[in-house]
Amino acid sequence: MNNRDIQAAWKYHDVTKHSHWSIRNNHHFLDWANRPQPFKIYPRIVPFPLPRDVPQTGVAALSAISEPVPSSLGDLVPDLHDLARILFFSAGITKQRAHPGGEIYFRAAACTGALYEIELYVVTGDLSGLDAGVYHFNPADLSLGLLRKGDFHGNLAQATAMEPAVAHAPATIVCTGTYWRNAWKYQARTYRHFGWDNGTLLANMLAISAASGLPAEIVLGFVDGEVNRLLDLDTPREVSLCLVPIGRKSKSSLPAQRETLALALETIAFSEGEVEYSAMIEMHDVSSLQTEEEVAQWRGKQQVFLPSTPAGEEVQLERPPEEEQPKDTIEQVILRRGSTRTFDEAASITLAQLSIILGRATRGLSADFLKGSSEQFNDLYLIVHSVQGLKPGAYFFRRERNTLELLKTGEFRAEAHHLGLEQDLPADACVDIFFLTGIQRILEQYGNRGYRAVQLEAGAIGGKMYLAAYAQRLGATGLTFFDDDVIDFFSPHARDKSAIFLLAIGKPLKRKPQ
Repeated sequence: MNNRDIQAAWKYHDVTKHSHWSIRNNHHFLDWANRPQPFKIYPRIVPFPLPRDVPQTGVAALSAISEPVPSSLGDLVPDLHDLARILFFSAGITKQRAHPGGEIYFRAAACTGALYEIELYVVTGDLSGLDAGVYHFNPADLSLGLLRKGDFHGNLAQATAMEPAVAHAPATIVCTGTYWRNAWKYQARTYRHFGWDNGTLLANMLAISAASGLPAEIVLGFVDGEVNRLLDLDTPREVSLCLVPIGRKSKSSLPAQRETLALALETIAFSEGEVEYSAMIEMHDVSSLQTEEEVAQWRGKQQVFLPSTPAGEEVQLERPPEEEQPKDTIEQVILRRGSTRTFDEAASITLAQLSIILGRATRGLSADFLKGSSEQFNDLYLIVHSVQGLKPGAYFFRRERNTLELLKTGEFRAEAHHLGLEQDLPADACVDIFFLTGIQRILEQYGNRGYRAVQLEAGAIGGKMYLAAYAQRLGATGLTFFDDDVIDFFSPHARDKSAIFLLAIGKPLKRKPQ
């Protein structure tokens, strides 16, 4: 099977759907004694500590998530402090909490089950304070571990079929997914979570890069085997997901490709035993690109998807003046962000607050699989419970018109409770935002790689919404759902689409002291 065998993606999507029947007939249980370790550790590599006293950018979060740095401003080269800032506010430990089984380490970006299966690596030339090399980032002690010495940017550029953003980047971050760390709880559905969790992390990474004055872009077109080999990954357990070139040099002087011999570096096992779920591994394999020619062809097949025509009543979203919008910095917002565990059902948010979340999070994503800010794979559908200025009901967000199209009115808290896997959070929230897409057209154009792209885009936009909500001192939580029931609820408008992601937004319920 290969990237163009799109029935493979459909097979994975269908087999990992949640339904009332599948949930009640899944006898999976959490083996706490076998819970994976939260960090990848190379015990024989001497860590290179990153600076902790990094200057903050002072850039407002709402600006950082919606105003990327153009790549045409000449040389913009990160130094060690920039790199430390980007890595910490993307995947660093921001808080920890004791529990009967030990410590839970909470990271800068949201993640399903707080399992943090995304690892970060850095491929860099010589930077101020850091020698050229291939490094692994360890959030446990905020350090880099040197895997390969020397400049391997030529290898990365070649693997991307000479993608300009990578060829001109002084440093590139590679995101990988470790299957077992998430599959311990979520089984084969982990491959969907790779997209969500990588995406929320990327929302932080792009925002912090922008606040640092550095261009950054998501690159999904690359030869998987070449990048996996460069990082010396044990691919049945860990695989490359995307590249993020950071900064730009106006003149590219790429080094020659270097030989990437197997390193066989020792790592500490995540658990005493691991369970392999073949469906997710097969999904990754069939969405992999094998050659530079295939990468170039994949990237060249892009086209703009045209919006449909409104058929119902529309509500114009607000555009609050800049001076009236929150000015909390991106660092402040990330440090206080956390997935809300309980919403105040009696509370409401304003139309202006919802408008800011939708407007700021959907101004465009810098990614090689999108043609620009005008394109977005995921459509946004809303169940509005308590937004001042909006009737309760179901809506469709028309991004190009900055409007909400009313699909049906009504109090749908009970329906939201059911759709969100019978959890209280979507019923108690002020608004639930569902990410839906026409998977067939994306697979026909992008192949199985398009399935990676649509999941990752949903996570990245959802991650921006997290930040926009917390910038306004609201709460947000990503949730799973009953796939086909979501489509039924929003049909006929959502007919022939598939559910990808769900984010609930509201006001956190403050717990009274015991």
